Amino acid sequence: MKDGPLTVMLVAAEASGDDRGAGLARALKRRLGDDVRFVGVGGERMRAEGVESPFDIAELSILGLWEGLLAYPRVVQRANEAAAMAAHEAPDVVVLIDSWGFTLRVAQRIRRHDPKLPLVKYVGPQVWATRPGRARTLAAAVDHLLSIHAFDAPYFEAQGLPVTFVGNAALSVDFSKTDPGRLRAQIGANPDEPILLVLPGSRPGEIERIMPAFEAAVNILKADRPGLHVVVPAAPTVLELVRARMAGWPHRAHLLEGEAAKLDAMKAATVALACSGTVTTELALAGAPMVVGYRLGAITAVIARRLIRTRYITLFNIAAHDFIAPELVQEDCTGPKLAAEVARRLDDPDLRARQVAAQYAALDKMGRGGPDPSETAAEAVLKLLETRRGDQPRLSIAT
Repeated sequence: MKDGPLTVMLVAAEASGDDRGAGLARALKRRLGDDVRFVGVGGERMRAEGVESPFDIAELSILGLWEGLLAYPRVVQRANEAAAMAAHEAPDVVVLIDSWGFTLRVAQRIRRHDPKLPLVKYVGPQVWATRPGRARTLAAAVDHLLSIHAFDAPYFEAQGLPVTFVGNAALSVDFSKTDPGRLRAQIGANPDEPILLVLPGSRPGEIERIMPAFEAAVNILKADRPGLHVVVPAAPTVLELVRARMAGWPHRAHLLEGEAAKLDAMKAATVALACSGTVTTELALAGAPMVVGYRLGAITAVIARRLIRTRYITLFNIAAHDFIAPELVQEDCTGPKLAAEVARRLDDPDLRARQVAAQYAALDKMGRGGPDPSETAAEAVLKLLETRRGDQPRLSIAT
């Protein structure tokens, strides 16, 4: 066993992974104090926890088949760099967070260099929805899976991959310090004036493909409702792209930066128009009724429709087996259709209340109110290390 602090390598390539990585780093520091150090790849939130990334992960936020093919050389190069970092830093464990294509390549390269280095995947591919063969591929590449879905385990354990269910970090977002009134004061909205929250995604490709439809919907809604306040929180990975697009809008809207402002806006929103993804779970937890939109490239969409085995793309809809939140996908993701669904909710308080209640019920099925996923993930990582070492813990939990 080497001397010095435990070295943990965290690898994330998207905004949601950056958030999970930061949460895991904080949980490990709470347990180990100064006896842990971090290296790896991540974004702003992980950097704040001590993970200095060698490159900007925004270039790895890829959406669609064609974009993936164009970006393939860059992905391979960055995977090589991440594996070289592991060889240089000699971590005690590597945690690879979400981002299936990139983190798989990193895992495979690290495995070839050091077969004994423990590799943990945090968030598995959705094999229950599409491409079940990925369970076998992942089992050959890593030693343990930290799952965010209770129904994941059988698919991966059947391939010999141990699984720890940690829960979805989006279900543990802390809204206790939010202040909807603060957001309203910031944008000049009276208590009874409606707020539309627009969340266009965290990948550049999502801004390119989805935001035009969201913009069209906002224009329609503003034409009918001049008093509607429009608020757009932007992820760090796409902040400048969103800012540039909003500069050309014919009406006033408010661009928000930072997590605190985003959470205030979620609690203040009358209705949200959201890109499919982690943010829909956060919105449901905040009690915001929403309309979900998504759009892939034409070729990618054709392939996806052949592979996907579920009717739903939103996690709480999957849990409920129902379209609690309407999902407007591909050719249905248009300005007029999105605007119509948002308008129904703006005009009908009872519909909003029913949707929020149904969202809460679905979140309960998903594990709302359970242990903090970051804490459970930290425990699982440390347990794996002690099992591998076969000795007593050398690190005490910091209090």
